[in-house]
Amino acid sequence: MKRFSALVVALLFAALAPFAQAKTYVNGIDANYPPFSYIDEKGNPTGFDIESMNWIAKKMGFEVQHTPINWDGIIPALQAKKIDMICSGMSISEERRQAVNFSDPYYSIKKYIAVRQDSNLTVDEVFKGKYTLGVQRGTNEHDLLQSRIDKENLDITLRLYDSPPMSVEDLLNGRIDAIAIDSAPAEDAIKNGKAIKIVGEYAKGDDFGVAINKENQELLNTINKGYELLKKDPFWQELHDKYLK
Repeated sequence: MKRFSALVVALLFAALAPFAQAKTYVNGIDANYPPFSYIDEKGNPTGFDIESMNWIAKKMGFEVQHTPINWDGIIPALQAKKIDMICSGMSISEERRQAVNFSDPYYSIKKYIAVRQDSNLTVDEVFKGKYTLGVQRGTNEHDLLQSRIDKENLDITLRLYDSPPMSVEDLLNGRIDAIAIDSAPAEDAIKNGKAIKIVGEYAKGDDFGVAINKENQELLNTINKGYELLKKDPFWQELHDKYLK
C-alpha cells in the first residue's frame, strides 16, 4: 500500500512539473540606448539586448523582466540585489569587474567623436580647443574623458546627459560642439536621419557583457550558455540585420 501511495505521489509531481512557475530574473536596462535597449512607441522594452535576453530566457527556462534604471545607479542596484543582471550595452572594464561579474563578451563597440554635419571640427581640434563635449553620465566614456581632462589640463567642458539620444539633440540644437558616443548609437542616430557625422575615434573600443552579481555564479553560467546557443542559432544573425546594420 505504501509503495502504491508513493507511486501516485511521484506521478502527480511529474504531471505538475511542466506547470511549475519558472524563475524570474530582473534585467536592469538603460531605457534610451538604441539600438540595444529602449522603449518602443507602445511602451515596451525592445532592442538588440532585449530580444537577445528574451530568446535566452525562453531557451534556458526562465522568465525575464526588463526594468529601466538610471545608468549612474544601475550597478549599485545590482549590488543591492534590486535587479539580477544588466544586459543593456554595458562595457566591460576592470573597474566594474571589482563590483560585478561579467558574462563572456557578446559585442564590440568603438568610441567615436561626432559633430553636426555642417561642422568642420576634427577629433584633434576638439581635444586641443575650448569646446563643450557631451557624454552620457556614469559611463566608461565619462570616466575616461574626465580623467584625460584632469591629467592633460584640457580646456574641454564636459556636459553630461542621461542618454546618447539626448546628447545628439543638444548637438543638433547647437548647445554643445561635439559628443563622445559609442559606435552603435551613433550609427543608429545617423540611420534614423539625425544630421550628425562621425569624425573619428578618440579611444580604444570596448566589449559589451552582461553584468551579474558576484554571488550569483549559477546565473552567470546560465547566461554564458544561453549566448553560446544563441550565437549558433539563425536568430543571432537576424538580430544583427534588424538592429546593427
